This record gives sequence, C-alpha cells and structure tokens, in this order.
Amino acid sequence: MTMEKRREELYELLGDLPSRTKPISSKKLKEEQLTHYILEEWLLDLNGEEPVPAYFARPTEGDGPFPAIIFNHSHGGFYEKGKEELIKGNVYLQNPPYAEVLTRMGYAVLSIDAWGFGQRRGRTEGEIFKEMLWKGQVMWGKMVFDSLRAVDYAISRSDVDNNRIGTMGISMGSTMSWWLAALEPRIKVCVDLCGLCDFQSLIESRGLEGHGIYYYVPKLLNHFTTSEINALIAPRPHLSLAGNYDRLTPPKGLDIIDENLKNIYKEQGVPEAWKLLRYNIGHFETADMRYEVKEFLKKWL
Repeated sequence: MTMEKRREELYELLGDLPSRTKPISSKKLKEEQLTHYILEEWLLDLNGEEPVPAYFARPTEGDGPFPAIIFNHSHGGFYEKGKEELIKGNVYLQNPPYAEVLTRMGYAVLSIDAWGFGQRRGRTEGEIFKEMLWKGQVMWGKMVFDSLRAVDYAISRSDVDNNRIGTMGISMGSTMSWWLAALEPRIKVCVDLCGLCDFQSLIESRGLEGHGIYYYVPKLLNHFTTSEINALIAPRPHLSLAGNYDRLTPPKGLDIIDENLKNIYKEQGVPEAWKLLRYNIGHFETADMRYEVKEFLKKWL
C-alpha cells in the first residue's frame, strides 16, 4: 500500500470531520511589538464549529517570507494555558519560551488553542470527549483536524515560506507533532519532545492512565503501530527527544520505534534524517535537549 493510501487510512480513523477545503476566515485581534518579536493575535475559523484563537509570532527584522514552525502546546492539566505556552513557557520547558528562541533564529511561529484549552476552555476534557463520541466524532481527530487547518492557514500567509514549514511540541504537543507530520506532507521537519510512545508498550507497562482521554482513537491498534504512523514522516527529517524515566513513553517502546525507524530511514537513503536522543530523566526538557532542537532546525529547516 502506498504512503498516500496509508495516510488516508489513518485520517479515516479520526472520526467524522468537517471538509478540509472550506475557506478559512480569520480576524486579527491585535498586534504588538515585543522585545524580541512581533506578536499577532488571531481568531481563526478552522472547523466551522467554534472559533480557534491563535498566536502568530514573527521576527522583528524583515518582512519574510519566513520559514515557519507550527508549535503544538502541551497538556499537563494546564487547561488555562494552551497556546500561552508558546510565549510564556511551561514548568517542563527550558527558558526562554520558544516564541523568543524561534523568532530570534529567524522563524515565524503559529500556535493555536486545542479543544478545551486556553480561550477554548469551559467544558472538561471528558465532557468534550463523551459528546463527540455520541456524534461519531473523535476528540483527537478534531484536535488533529484543527492543526491540519492551521497548516493551511500558515501557508495562505504571504509572509510564510510554504516550502519551509516545521512542527514541534512537548508532551501532548509532541504527539500532535508526529501525527501532524505523518498526515501532512507539507511539513518538512518534525521535532517532538517527551511524547514518542509505543502504544503496545504503554499497555504492557500499565501506563494508559498517564495519558488523557483525548489520546485514545477507536480501532487505531487494529490498523497502526506508533512506528507505522511515524514511518509516514520518512524520509523527512525527524528529531525525537525522550526521557528514559518518563512513564508516558516506556523505554521498551522507544527501543522498538528507534529500531523500526532506523531501518526505514536507512532504506530510504537518509539515515541521518532520523534521530532519537534519550536522556536519563523524566518528563521535561533539558538545556542539552534545547541545544539539539535548535541545531536540528538549523540543519534541516
């Protein structure tokens, strides 16, 4: 089966979703010049159901087009935070926040609030999941859909270089990064921190409660392993950073994914484009991980 067919198969598991072709309307709420970058605040109509608040940060120098990063925020129970993680950071991220780091490197950055987070909060995650389930929808599917449409929005901007778009995030944002890169070939580089999890190893280690209800997609394991989803990113560059003591990403599963992806990238003639770096830590970003993220983006994007 071709990669395109496998992508379609993966997408179909994400429940009933709106049309990908509906035009995206947008409303610019404000723009401000901050010390290290210009921050735009937007309200985007990505799904036709509820508006999606977004931040777009761009370098202070130049008009672009800039290479761009889709920054996917984490979960951590910080429902009030959402896309604020981009500009304010988080307890498990290094300082300064990624908005400052990435714009100083010359990238523009787009981040949206996921369902139930930031300016979209008000219902619990369980409440959203249960209502969607009744309607034949999948919460993770709806979250992925918004991220896919965020790529469409980014590409529609004249100040974004369509050929140089990457994605990154930690924890839930990590999972979103590799799903997004797997489903969207226009993503050129994927960087994920503390979120590469082999599903079968998670079951074996009895770690299912560690991930929120949003994470679980009906019938997924009948069709895909984590390695098979990530294989859809190849041969595009993919950096994964993980903690050996992180219960959300069992070490046995990291071994399995690493072996599988090393073989796939080698077969495709780009063994250097897949990189898994592991640290004897838990669920957080270290200074060395931050260094590796920046170096990988400099090299590949």
